[in-house]
Amino acid sequence: MNPVLPTHMRALVIDRAGGPDELHLAELPLPLAVGDELLVRVVAAGINPIDAKTRAGSGPAAVIPGFPAVLGNDFSGVVVRAPYDSFPLQPGDAVYGMARAPRIAGSYAEYLAVSSLSVARKPSAISHIEAAGIPLAALTAWGMVTLAQAGPGQRMLVHAGSGGVGHFAVQFARHLGAHVTATGSTASVEFLRRLGAHDVIDYTSTRFDDELRGIDSVIDLIGNVHDNTGTRSLSVLRPNGLLVNAPTGSWPTMQEEAAAAGVRATGYKVPADGRVLDAISALIDNGTVRVNIDQVFDLADGAAAHRALEGGHTRGKIVLRVTDLEQDAARVTDDAERAATGDAESAA
Repeated sequence: MNPVLPTHMRALVIDRAGGPDELHLAELPLPLAVGDELLVRVVAAGINPIDAKTRAGSGPAAVIPGFPAVLGNDFSGVVVRAPYDSFPLQPGDAVYGMARAPRIAGSYAEYLAVSSLSVARKPSAISHIEAAGIPLAALTAWGMVTLAQAGPGQRMLVHAGSGGVGHFAVQFARHLGAHVTATGSTASVEFLRRLGAHDVIDYTSTRFDDELRGIDSVIDLIGNVHDNTGTRSLSVLRPNGLLVNAPTGSWPTMQEEAAAAGVRATGYKVPADGRVLDAISALIDNGTVRVNIDQVFDLADGAAAHRALEGGHTRGKIVLRVTDLEQDAARVTDDAERAATGDAESAA
């Protein structure tokens, strides 16, 4: 049975592009789910670098349809409306997935309308807080390491291995059988080893291009925004090796430099694919892969969460706590009782 829903919700919004303090709470109408979309009660929302870029007016900010705008792609929560009666996911089911902010309203809100193709059942072994840290970063990492054909006998270098995408890329590449070298700070060396990296290079004391040669592929999560990491990565690849780069706009001359070095390079854009999330869920539930949550902030503290993200050195993911499930259950019960009372009074 579909629960009684409020007409409005709390959301973390921006009224214009700018710094973290542009994020503030507002009350908005509930989104309307149409077609194949699910309406989800969001329990937790993950934060990603693309959110901060959008908030600041770069990245995909140009497609924001209007203000106030709700950012956020990652979410974990509970279905409250399904597309039809026999749909596999029904009200009460725990799900997680990836929204399409900022083209449509995102996950920094109590309710989210999202395509059913972008959703999967939440891994049963973890909490909503943990699940909210998975979708965008894990889907990106999975796409990058499979594009690079990670497998037995392959040597792969993962830059920023302790970050959101990086800590999944290290685990996926190791799971697929590659020999994984990861770069990170001194504080992250042991963390990267626990994730499964065969070799770890502390970039604060060692230049990776002094140590490596003949690498089959590079998962580049830095580009040339710091110390020409992207350009230097080309020199460690074997002839015709592949560099897969994710940071948007981080390295405009990547293709020309790669061709000159006799190697290949490509960018990568992540699809919101619930089928891949199902496969990732299985790896989470059987303990092969884990998500590391660095910090958790309440929805009202979204500005502080963005400042923490932009400060760098995040180990894993930062997550917003959107809903307290016990309080939410009480709220839904109260709404249902009020509706029942109103119906009884109308009948009388």
